[in-house]
Amino acid sequence: MFNWYVGLLALSGVIMLALAAVRDGQSNTTRGIDAIFGAVYLGYAFYLAFLFDGDSYLIFFQAFILPVVMVVNFFRNRTPKPKLTDTQKAWRQYQKSAGRQ
Repeated sequence: MFNWYVGLLALSGVIMLALAAVRDGQSNTTRGIDAIFGAVYLGYAFYLAFLFDGDSYLIFFQAFILPVVMVVNFFRNRTPKPKLTDTQKAWRQYQKSAGRQ
C-alpha cells in the first residue's frame, strides 16, 4: 500500500506540473497553483520514497481529489478554436486591412 501511495503522489505531481507547463486556456494564477501543488506532491513523494525512516504515516486519499479537479478544470476552461465561415473570415480580413484591429 505504501508503494502505491508514493507512486500515485508522484504521478499526481507530474500531471499537475505538466498542466502548469501548458499555457493554452489557463490564467497565470491557475498555472501557478498547478505548479505549486505539483511540486509539493512530487516533493512529498520523493521524501516518502527516499528519506522516510519507516515510522508511522498517514494516507490522505483526499489528496487525490485535487489533481482530478485540476484536470477537469483544465479541460473545461480550454477555449476551442473558432470555426469561422467564409464570410466571417472575409470580414476579419477586411477589418485587419482597414486597421481596425
